[in-house]
Amino acid sequence: MFQEEEISRLKVRLRETEEKLAQVRLSRRVLLHLLEKVEAERNLFLKRLEKENRRLQRANARYARSLLKKNQQIIELESRLRSSESQNS
Repeated sequence: MFQEEEISRLKVRLRETEEKLAQVRLSRRVLLHLLEKVEAERNLFLKRLEKENRRLQRANARYARSLLKKNQQIIELESRLRSSESQNS
């Protein structure tokens, strides 16, 4: 009698443990799927940031060249102005 009750109790515990194991396995699969999704989104975000960074670097280089050109024009105009003023004196 005692053995049958013990066996029955152990079978119930075994079933509960198997159910918990199944839940843990499912949770693990869900978490791995979410992790893969987050990793993919992070990689996409990083690629976008890198692309934006390259675009900004190109724009910055263009702006720097434009400033340099304008500075050269200002120097040239100032030189002409000084030359013109010295000829008029």
